[in-house]
Amino acid sequence: MALAERVKQLRKEHGWSQAELAEHVGADPAQISRYEAGRITPSVEAVVKLAQTFDVSCDYLLVDDAARRPFRPSDDVLGDRLSALSELSGEDLASLLNVLDALVAKTRMKALTAGIS
Repeated sequence: MALAERVKQLRKEHGWSQAELAEHVGADPAQISRYEAGRITPSVEAVVKLAQTFDVSCDYLLVDDAARRPFRPSDDVLGDRLSALSELSGEDLASLLNVLDALVAKTRMKALTAGIS
């Protein structure tokens, strides 16, 4: 019942009523009430909206023992770059994968040779 408890806790931390939270996520106040009571489970889209609104990870809302983390860390440089990869041509993407494979192989070789010395 992580979701019901966490939504209620986070809403109260923000000092919002159920109606105010509903406005933030584009839901009906009755839906928020049912989420908090555990009578209904929100859709995937609703969980994402809740996570974004509260700036917590989706797993924090859904998993009992999940650590509280921000929805998207501000220093997610790698994530930002990875999301832009879909813009690359097939040839450029293949080149990038070759470079990544080479860097991983280099790191592994260093680790192996360090153990031999």
